[in-house]
Amino acid sequence: MKATELPIALDQARIDMFCSSKGIRRLSFFGSVVREDFNPRVSDVDVLAVFQPGALDGVGLDYFGYGDELSEIIGRKVDFCSKLNKYILPTVTREMLTIYERT
Repeated sequence: MKATELPIALDQARIDMFCSSKGIRRLSFFGSVVREDFNPRVSDVDVLAVFQPGALDGVGLDYFGYGDELSEIIGRKVDFCSKLNKYILPTVTREMLTIYERT
């Protein structure tokens, strides 16, 4: 799947700015938004962020607002995470779609 095939519209420029300002190295979607079971009326967007080294130093509780900020950009509820349980990581890795990557 490509970003243009997602069942939601993306403002890539705003996502890029968000990621850059937060020190995110890679932002990926996973879950129903990249599968056929996405329901536009009720489904949220599952997001996995990989941060640049040191990007979270001193962020503190502000980290918990990152999902809300991204929700405003995407226009729907976001489940934002930067670490996944080791038991679901292989499944997520297979299905995830990278939306932003800083090389």
